[in-house]
Order: sequence, then C-alpha cells, then structure tokens
Amino acid sequence: MSSSNVPPHPSARLWDISPTVAPEAPVFPGDEPYSLRWTAQLSPGYPVNLSAITMSPHVGAHADAPLHYANDAPAIDEVPLDTYLGRCRVIHAIGAAPLITVAHLQHAGQDLPPRVLVRCCERADTAWNPTFTAYAPEAIEWLAVRGVKLIGIDTPSVDPADSKALSSHQQLKRLDLRVLENLVLDDVPEGDYELIALPLKLQGACASPVRAVLREIQ
Repeated sequence: MSSSNVPPHPSARLWDISPTVAPEAPVFPGDEPYSLRWTAQLSPGYPVNLSAITMSPHVGAHADAPLHYANDAPAIDEVPLDTYLGRCRVIHAIGAAPLITVAHLQHAGQDLPPRVLVRCCERADTAWNPTFTAYAPEAIEWLAVRGVKLIGIDTPSVDPADSKALSSHQQLKRLDLRVLENLVLDDVPEGDYELIALPLKLQGACASPVRAVLREIQ
C-alpha cells in the first residue's frame, strides 16, 4: 500500500515549505509582484472585509504549467493533480552552484520515490538573487530515468536567471515532468516525506501558487 493511501498518524509532523507571499517577496525582474487592496471593509453598513490581489502566479512557492515553456501545452488547470501529492524525497545539495548536477544527487539516489525536492540553500533567499542555483539538464534526466515525475528546488527556477534557452525547462517538457519552484527547505532534514502541494485551478494560467507542505511518514 502506498503512503498516500495510508491515513496520517494524528501526531505526524508538518513542515510548511512555502514562503510568505508579500509585496517584498522576490520576483524575476519585470514580473508582477504581489499587491493587495481592500475593496470593502467592515463598517456599520457592511458586514465583511473583502480584498483583491494582483500578482504573477510565479510569486512564492509555485507549480509551473507546461504552458509556461511551450505553446499549445497544458495550462495549470489542465494538469493532473496526482503528481503533486504523495511520497517525496528531500535531497540536500547545500552549496551546489551554479547548477545541481548528478554528483550532488547520487548519495540519495537509491529507490527514489516519484517526487524529489533538492535543498541547495542554507537559507532560502528573501530578496532577489540573480546568481541562484538551478538544475543541470543532465540531473533532471538522471532523476527521470529513476522514475521521478516531479522535481522541486528552493530557488526561483530550475534554469539560471540569465538563461534564454531554458534547457532545464525544455528537459521537463521532453520528459513530461512537473516542477515546484521557490520552496523553503531550510529546516527540513534529508529523507522521505509525504508531499502535499496542489496548484489552484486557474483557467489558462502558466503557473499557480501552491501551499506546499511535507508530512512526516510514520
């Protein structure tokens, strides 16, 4: 029986691996930052507070849709959800730069589950850092050959900030993998967990924010 079919133990620990979405959250230069405005507020004539938000779907922890890096590819509301839920391995590659390579992953590559998140930051960046670590395309292929269907990273992208070819995103397309970016893995020990990181059903969108959590397997 897979872990996703086993009821969680009531004392199973949760790790929140999502950064706070706020106006100061780092975004790619030119991308739409998060902003919030109040459209109605509690008053004698109004019974509730109401707000409206504006943001790129790539702010904070998020799932890219294939549409993000390929025309005529599925938008985020068309992507099956099962990949974003289930057994996951966190692999530490702290200090890996500028790319996560196969060599950074091999120590934890035995019997990989379908989901792998790589921690390469000692502490996740809270301001824009143009030299963040990304994935080498060869590392993505190495994971896919071992049955991995979703990869994640604690930086803004699987490709370097200055990449125009987006070789790692194109590798995701070729191998039909899903991806989570901008995670916070600062306090997560290396090992296996249950991942819960469902994207919103945003019609036609190239990505979606996720509230990504890891749950202890007991």
